[in-house]
Formats: sequence, structure tokens, C-alpha cells
Amino acid sequence: MPHPLQRAAAVAVGGVLAVALAACIPVQPVVPAPPRPDVPGVAFDGRPVREGGHLVMALSNEPDKLDPTTSSSLYTRYVMNAMCEKLYDIDAEGDIVPQLATALPGVAPDGLTVTIPVRTGIRFADGTPFDAAAVVTTLQRHLTMEGSTRRGELGPISGIEAPDPATVVIRYERSFAPLTASLADRAGMIMSPTALAELGADFGSAPVCVGPFRFAERVPQTSITVVRDPNYYAADEVHLDSITYRIMSDANIRAANLRSGDVQVADRISTQDVDALQLEHGIGVLQIGSLGYQGMTFNLGNVNGTGEPPQPIDTPIASDARVRQAFALAVDRTTLINTVFNNWFDAACSPIAPTSSFSTPLSEACQPYDPVRARELLSEAGVPTPYRLTMLVSNDQEQLRLAQALQASVREAGFEITIQPVEYSTLLDVQDRGDFEALQLGWSGRIDPHGNTASFLTTGASNNYSGYSNPEVDRLVKEAAQLTDPAARADAYGRVVEIIQRDLPILYIYRLRNLTAYTTDVAGIETFADGVVRLGRAGFLAEGGE
Repeated sequence: MPHPLQRAAAVAVGGVLAVALAACIPVQPVVPAPPRPDVPGVAFDGRPVREGGHLVMALSNEPDKLDPTTSSSLYTRYVMNAMCEKLYDIDAEGDIVPQLATALPGVAPDGLTVTIPVRTGIRFADGTPFDAAAVVTTLQRHLTMEGSTRRGELGPISGIEAPDPATVVIRYERSFAPLTASLADRAGMIMSPTALAELGADFGSAPVCVGPFRFAERVPQTSITVVRDPNYYAADEVHLDSITYRIMSDANIRAANLRSGDVQVADRISTQDVDALQLEHGIGVLQIGSLGYQGMTFNLGNVNGTGEPPQPIDTPIASDARVRQAFALAVDRTTLINTVFNNWFDAACSPIAPTSSFSTPLSEACQPYDPVRARELLSEAGVPTPYRLTMLVSNDQEQLRLAQALQASVREAGFEITIQPVEYSTLLDVQDRGDFEALQLGWSGRIDPHGNTASFLTTGASNNYSGYSNPEVDRLVKEAAQLTDPAARADAYGRVVEIIQRDLPILYIYRLRNLTAYTTDVAGIETFADGVVRLGRAGFLAEGGE
């Protein structure tokens, strides 16, 4: 059946017409990247803190709905991190640590029963007591709510109970090793049962959790404000009165507002600006490698939306893996990264970061740049050249630069890309619906490979935007989640990557460094490898403390 995209490749999406942008970025000589040590946070280091004050953070894109069950945006995680603590978190070293839980889970020898001890004597922002029953309510919502993107992150749960206020017991049909890592992200954000009962599916309009701050106001496409929560169990560690997350999609505007002092923190600093900002008085830059990836998703069968059974799409790029393999061979990752990102980022060919303990030679293998072989594959597939392809991309300046460079990179191999810029939140909706041929987006990454693979690559999963289905991948991902030996799990994920590099529902292109700039009159800001900027303990330095 014809895909809607075939009838509407030149139709406006979000009011932006498809355009063939000229690739005008000069190619820079390939040089090795200099060493870039991680700087995950700026501490107070004994400097006096000024209590109170209003901090403004510039966000590069607008968050989606502020609902831990359904959210899929990194930028939502920034805001929710200030309001919604999780059962677990990760620290600067990437280790999982308790947050609303009091210890790491206890797992029965057969792996089928998991016991989580949780805090008692604390309250949600609305005054509702936090206890194990509240945890059960949240987890059940993740499992049963229509549109939940958390269901697959929790695994094959057969039952959840709270035998006492301080204990949660989760029972499994089969063992599920990634659970703790899942609970260190949105799946572990516990919501007030009172607010859930009152708001239901509209919880995201006024979210209530346990956290340093509570929700105050959202002005669509403009800002989100949170204020200090007096009910927070560690309120004495919170310094700010409020935080406003202001939407500023233009990297130049974010940098200008940082320089003027109108904002104190800015995410996703452009690689065109970061070198200069690092040299400026009064500005600091946090940087750390990412667990995630940026890449290109090909629509192979997402006709009726994610979570629905895949349907065939009768185009060469969707139906013939040789065409996608040719595209992969046409991408010169090293030159792209050097040219577009000033060598700040790294090539990526896999959903598993090389720094992960689950990385293996199989997961680190990469397609070479070989435009001659790419043309041969197109010929073998019987595809006339140039093969025309429409790629949707966020209208962010840096992503447009990448798209233009990619457009130029693949031309020699016989591909002609039409770039279709789309506003970020619209792009999220488009990928859910499957109204695209190819789409450039990324994933901020999770500490366990399950979080980077299962929901994107298994049949019918919540983030399987490609509509990809391969029984062997389904089997391996399921097997990896049941294994307790890290080496065996790493081997299973390596075999998944080997298949994915052949089938290519996603072409992994690069792995960014999380770059967060701040004015040096604030401290207590942290950015870890999960990509989330943490402001819960941030504060202004007292005069003379800078």
C-alpha cells in the first residue's frame, strides 16, 4: 500500500515547506580531536551561597507533556528532574544510586522477585504522604495507561505489591536485568496518587511529585516555571526560590542571553560557540560524553503509528536493505563531525557507547565510507540514480548544518536529499505517526543498553519509529534482558548491533558531548552522561564568591 509520504513529500509540515537546501558548508581537513576531560558539575567548594533568587535556564527545545508515563523528550527530563525524584538516579561516574529508594533492589536467586526498600516520612508537593503504595500506583499506571512509553522499560511484570509502607515487591514472569536502570529514569519518577486521581490523563498539566521544586506555571512555546517546595524532605539543601525554563531554540540567542546575564544556564551550546565561550570571563562550560546517539531513522513499516503492527511500504529505501546499506556507505562520518561540529563530537555506529561496560568489538564496528561500493549496491538493487530521498530534520541551526553537510556527503554515492526542516515538537509527533521517509533525530541515552535498544528496535515497541520487525532481534533483546552475567549480555547486544547494521532501520551517525554553559555567579549545576541538566541544588554565590 502507498505510504502517505509518497503522496505528500512536498507538503508543508508544521507550516514549513520541503526545500532542497544548498550544501554550502566548506569541508575542513580531518584532524584528531584534542583531549576533552569531562567537567560534569560546578561545586560551591566552600564559597558562600546567597539563599533565594530566581534562576533562568535557556532550553533549546520545548518539552513535551510533563507526564513521566508518556513523555519522550530530553527537554522534559530537564524540567521533571527539578520536580520529580526517582527511585534511583545516576551519579557523575555513571553509577546507579538510590534516591527515593533507600538501597539498591534485592533480587531473588531465580530473578523473578525484586524487593525495593523506599523512604518513609516524606511527602509529595501536595502534602500526600509518600510510601510504597504510592510507588505501586505509579508503576501500575506505567503498565496500563494507554500511550505509556514506560511499559517496555519495566519488563514482563506479573504483579506489584506493597507489603508494608517501606517495601515494594515486583514479581516477574521471567528475570529482567535492566529494571534498576529503568527506575533511574522516567519510569522511576513517582507521582502523587492524589494528583493522579484528580487529573488522570491530564496529570502533565500540573504534575505533582517529590522534588526540590513544584510546578507553578507553563506558558506554551515560551516558558515553564517551578518554585521551591517547602514539603521537600531536604528543603534545607535547596537554595533557589524558583527556576524558569525559557524556550530559546536559536543557539545564537541562547549564547547572547548568557553573555548578557539574562539567563544563567543554557543547554546544548553550539559547537560553533563553545570554544569562544570557554575563554570568556564570567562564563563556564560543563561537558561530558553522552550515553546516547544521533542518527537517521528510515521508515520501513510505520504506517499506522508506533505500537501498531508494521505494514509494508513500497519504496526502495523502505523495502530493500541494499539501498539503506548504500546510504550508510555514502556517509563520511569523520568529515561530517570535523566540518559541522568542529571536532567536538564523536562518530557513532551503534546504540551502545564505547565507554559502556557493555561495549564489545561487535558493537563498536562501523560501516566504512565507500561511495563506489554504494553506487554498486544501488545498481544491484535496480535503483536509478540519483536516488531522491526526503529527510525531516529539526529546524535547529546545528541540525540544519548537519543536514546540509550530509546532503553533500551522500551525493557522490548517488543520493539526492531534500531537507525538510520541522519544528522540534512537531517532529516528535511526525515520527510517532510515521509520516516520514527518513528522519534525523537522536536519543539522549540510558545507562543500560536495554534503554537504547528495546523500545526502538523490537517489534511494536513504543519508540520503534521505523516500524522495524526482525524476530532474531526481538529474541536477542529479550534474551539479553534476562541474563545476569554482564559479559553474556554484552555479547547479546553486540549480535543485535551486527543485525541492525545489516538491516539499518536506524543509521547511527554521531555521539555528542553534552555541553552546558553557565554564568559563574551560580554553582551547584550538574550535567551527567544521561544528558540531563540538574538544578535541584543550584544557587547564586554570595557577593564576592564568584
